[in-house]
Amino acid sequence: MSEWLVLSIAMASACAVVLTITVINHRRVGEDDDPSETPDVIEYMTMMIGVVYAIVLGLAIAGVWEGRSAAQDSVRQEAQALHEVSARSEVYPAEVRARIRGDVDAYVSYVVNTEWKHMAEHGSLTERGTELLEQVRRDVTDYVPKTDHEGQAYQPLVDQVATADDARGARGAGAEATMPGVVWFGLIIGALVAVGLIFTLQIRRTGRELLLAGLYSALIAFLLFLIWDFDAPFGRGLSATAGPFLDLFPEATR
Repeated sequence: MSEWLVLSIAMASACAVVLTITVINHRRVGEDDDPSETPDVIEYMTMMIGVVYAIVLGLAIAGVWEGRSAAQDSVRQEAQALHEVSARSEVYPAEVRARIRGDVDAYVSYVVNTEWKHMAEHGSLTERGTELLEQVRRDVTDYVPKTDHEGQAYQPLVDQVATADDARGARGAGAEATMPGVVWFGLIIGALVAVGLIFTLQIRRTGRELLLAGLYSALIAFLLFLIWDFDAPFGRGLSATAGPFLDLFPEATR
């Protein structure tokens, strides 16, 4: 099922529940009921709880967005480091250069075509990807430079492989969900409380009040969906992409 379809269903369901409760509650209210008699303390408490929950939602969104940005940065750093390895191996003999570039291409192709899907489904890296990157490392470190020019390029190549390995580790660490279960519990309970409190204000069946109640509940449903979607940096619709790999290694998808 499409994530946007899930979002639409969630928002529509939230609106339907709130509006249904409002209509049912209105039918139970007597004709002599005066909505202006709502105690001021209830209005104050409703406002304060809404403000506190809005702050919590903002912090949660900022946290998962930061995690997604960090995941995308790790992908960019890994792709750039591997591109540097491939480019700087130009100073090596043709046989060594071809071996290094071939193994770099094999690793990138595996990451884009196989490991990316595994990360999305399981939230972890694969052993095969680790082996392919280790092969690139051996290609670089096992070669003994024979000229000063090759010697000057050796250490930068080793450093770039180390950078790629570090970025790969960061990519693996960011593949899992970042929001603890207890935080989700608080967000969901807070949403129920925030929406439930609007019924203490004795909203009526006027078009304006029903519209505002529906929009309020739909907004909270949308924000919770946004947090859920960003919570898996590599696994959902607004996730980090393999774009940096594809930009620097356009042959990777073939």
